Amino acid sequence: MLNAATLALFEQASPGVDFVPHDTRGSAAGAAEAARAAVSEGARVMVGPLTSGETGGAAAVSRAASIPMLAFTNDANVAGNGVWTLGVTPAQQVRRLVSAATTAGVRRIGLAAPNGAYAQQLAATLRTASQEAGLLPPLISTYPAGALPAMAAKDLAARLKPPAPVVATDPAAPPPVAVPEADAIGLLILAEGGSRARQFAAALAEAGVVVPPLRLAGTALWAQDAATLGQEPALAGAVFPGPDNTAHEQFNSRYRQAFGDTPPRLAAVAYDAATVAARATQGGPNAPATLPIGEIVLGADGGLRLSPDGQTQRALALYALQPGGEPRVVEPATLPEAGL
Repeated sequence: MLNAATLALFEQASPGVDFVPHDTRGSAAGAAEAARAAVSEGARVMVGPLTSGETGGAAAVSRAASIPMLAFTNDANVAGNGVWTLGVTPAQQVRRLVSAATTAGVRRIGLAAPNGAYAQQLAATLRTASQEAGLLPPLISTYPAGALPAMAAKDLAARLKPPAPVVATDPAAPPPVAVPEADAIGLLILAEGGSRARQFAAALAEAGVVVPPLRLAGTALWAQDAATLGQEPALAGAVFPGPDNTAHEQFNSRYRQAFGDTPPRLAAVAYDAATVAARATQGGPNAPATLPIGEIVLGADGGLRLSPDGQTQRALALYALQPGGEPRVVEPATLPEAGL
């Protein structure tokens, strides 16, 4: 990650800025100690740490010293008051899917997720984003984290399929009431990955849920297993949000040219944080660091924008799974409007 930060400094033409690494030892206490060392050395911006726990440990130190922190985590709970989280958050992914679904004419979205904090974040954002988009209230289906995907899918299938109309035997009786098509779920977000996602989707199909017209969607984690996921017939064409692959490949190319090997995926976040830090210190060594809040910054994965509340908006594309191949881009990466 230090190489990625060095590349960012070179590309931002910041010869007067140095990155001094400090080991957090993978703990909150170690991160706090590293932050104190950085403060004593005159740090103007803190880049990192990696995890939510480490960020929580270091944040008290950086805030007390009024030094902005650019953390790599995607946990929005630790953002704000001088701390910016640069990871792609669950909320950003849900909002990207809601935007795409609304454009496609979907009127109601569903979520299937194992119980836990992650499911709560997804559900809360889906409710808010659906309301803001003028959609019907979403269907939220959670189940025990240890539940078999097939069983959870069968339970959900019973809720997705409309009840059979009541056939009137009395000619004088009023006609049966049809289930409004607008109430049907048009997109189901599946917060599972790997074999569990494949089993869940297959069980939905076996239970009689027709895909399409129902469209399935996943999270950015699907990119790690996209080729295998696409081999499940029920997931063919399923979509998921993710960073701009074109921009990332360009970053990889520049990194390989500079250092001779391909960077790990996490290096992109380090590059982004270093790019923002370099922009923040352009005023010179004696000027306070000024983060480019509200401005579009071109990072390793495309455009990003720091918000006043500590969030980082990112340009996310929409990808579709393909049987036996790499996912294809179905919607280009777009950066949300400021404040969304």
